[in-house]
Amino acid sequence: MVRLSHKEPLWDYLVERYHYLGNPGIVGSYLKYLVYLDGQLAACLGWGAAAWRVTAREQFIGWNEQQKRQRLHLIANNVRFLILPWIKVKHLASKVLAANIKILPMDWQTFYGHRLVLLETFVDLARYRGTSYRAGNWLCVGPTKGVAKSGNRHIHHGRIKAVYLYPLSKDFRERLTV
Repeated sequence: MVRLSHKEPLWDYLVERYHYLGNPGIVGSYLKYLVYLDGQLAACLGWGAAAWRVTAREQFIGWNEQQKRQRLHLIANNVRFLILPWIKVKHLASKVLAANIKILPMDWQTFYGHRLVLLETFVDLARYRGTSYRAGNWLCVGPTKGVAKSGNRHIHHGRIKAVYLYPLSKDFRERLTV
């Protein structure tokens, strides 16, 4: 984990330089990871607060607006995932993602005082197929509406993304809807 360490600027630089969306400037709760493979920097992962309104996620969980307000903090969003372009290792993305998921809940609890129940991410289907997420048993629960939040406004950009979720416990629905 690189949050609040001298390596966070390196994560910011690499994501800005090599990720097609750049550095998101993560707002709210977040953790950033640099992943090394045989001593060589290979990947960057960033986790942030869950998106406020995701219809496919809401329907999958089955929660109401009040439950969402009370429990949204139990979900983290994989806001950035970058395998550095010079790294060529077969199946590395799914292995990195799986390894990161093993340590993320405890790191989140240590940093924020509560354990995560569910993870989410959005895959731009015009660019990717979601292969590493599917290989890691993430569930594709539907599409986004092609809208992004900008300040207090919602802007229709038309880029539909697939919503993927990863339950961290079998009773995730109960824990999110109680």
